[in-house]
Amino acid sequence: MVVRLLGTGAADGIPAFLSNTRVSQFARQHGGKDMRTRSAALVDGSLKIDLPPDTLAHIHRDQLDVRDWTALLITHSHADHFAVEELQYGMFPFSNLEYLCFSVYGNATVCAMARERYPNWPIDLVETRSFQGFTHGPYAITPIRAQHVPEEDSLNFLIERDGRTLLYATDTGVWDEETFEFLSGRVAHALVIECTEGGAATSYEGHLDIGDCVRVVERLRGMGFLGDDSRVVTTHHSHNGECTHAELESLLNPHGIEVGFDGMEFEA
Repeated sequence: MVVRLLGTGAADGIPAFLSNTRVSQFARQHGGKDMRTRSAALVDGSLKIDLPPDTLAHIHRDQLDVRDWTALLITHSHADHFAVEELQYGMFPFSNLEYLCFSVYGNATVCAMARERYPNWPIDLVETRSFQGFTHGPYAITPIRAQHVPEEDSLNFLIERDGRTLLYATDTGVWDEETFEFLSGRVAHALVIECTEGGAATSYEGHLDIGDCVRVVERLRGMGFLGDDSRVVTTHHSHNGECTHAELESLLNPHGIEVGFDGMEFEA
């Protein structure tokens, strides 16, 4: 599977709106990998993960054709992951399509938002639940429970195709034991994992800082879920994490963790 990280920023992106933090200032001055739009990914040009407000910018930057997408997988309902208003632009009268050309998979909260916004619109909306797998074309997809929004079934996604497995885990926090137990006995060839808080840990349990990220990865390696050749790449970085891209690399690379950046592409 080919994974493209369309965006690798947290909800406020980098540089952030009205932000004068050191990390935002550095990104404005230096650009490159320090510029981060809201997090999203694309698998094999077909499976789109999350629909942030920056989606149109991603499409323009990477010259994507949305008609190639067959599914949209939504992790949870926060606006930086599900900009529900954007769906309308894929249908009449904004396009010549009478129906949305890809299926939308999301938890009960996400589906309720879409139904309220688009009552009786021709959208193939599929409700997903943690630990209940489903198939989509050649893919076996299993949502797993993230530790992020207690009032909804926040999801990460195990995606399998042709004997290869990717785990996309943004806005995850440190999983409950139920999730670690579910992953036990499985093997992933690639992991995309958030590191939102970077070098500035907070008391919030719904995101990972560098220490948490390293501990989760080491536990997954210890239980055999990640092998010696499994790639681990970060996403969902905040300017409040107080680390530039290079500083993140200096802290994470020694642990075999790559720092993701907007437009990064790799094989899982």
